[in-house]
Amino acid sequence: MSALFSLSGKVAVITGSSRGIGKAIAERMAEAGARVVISSRKAEACAAVAAAINSTRGTQAAISIPANISRKEELQHLVQETNQQLGRIDILVCNAASNPYYGPLANIEDDQFRKILENNVIANHWLINFTVPQMIERKDGAIIIVSSIGGLRGSPVIGAYNVSKAADFQLARNLAVEYGRHNVRVNCIAPGLIKTDFARALWENPETLKRATSGTPLGRIGEPDEIAGAAVFLASQAASFVTGQAIVVDGGVTI
Repeated sequence: MSALFSLSGKVAVITGSSRGIGKAIAERMAEAGARVVISSRKAEACAAVAAAINSTRGTQAAISIPANISRKEELQHLVQETNQQLGRIDILVCNAASNPYYGPLANIEDDQFRKILENNVIANHWLINFTVPQMIERKDGAIIIVSSIGGLRGSPVIGAYNVSKAADFQLARNLAVEYGRHNVRVNCIAPGLIKTDFARALWENPETLKRATSGTPLGRIGEPDEIAGAAVFLASQAASFVTGQAIVVDGGVTI
């Protein structure tokens, strides 16, 4: 059974992996045997996470390559530098995202809406396009987009973010159709409320947290590690017949 979930010999690039969900995914993929690339905007934060993984694993299991997802040339450099240092990319996790606006869609500025769509959808498209040719050539690859249950629901305050996350579901479905014949799988993970800095406003206040969990069958919010497990599954041989899907990990909120 362990071989079914093994990532031994694989190279995984994970964006937004200096903290939160991305960091947990990188740690668990390294634990499963992959060599992981830690990437986010801040070089020092990336280096610290890579060093911690290497210390824990006792090997050079992680390297850091900073990249700002809003800059196409930096994403291209991320792929080129990974290929140069590690020789290949077998697994790509598009986790980094942004949400600069909190409020009704009627009041959002054009630049804010554009930034959300560019960082959460178009940047994923860029990075996948830079990465997928080598996967097609080898006829093997796993691409994971971290979306959100927001893409399945409406919201009075994060509507634009939810639009972008709904688009990620369709991006995965469409790319699954395009790349399936090359044995390249593309899937989404849709987390519910997870205890990360990104969602701090929704869980730090006890009253807000109580409202957020009142309709949750499991009665709590999730931990980053609980998303990491789904990512390891989707990247492994255990999910070799899974593509174009969105795995919801939300404690039952969307039942």
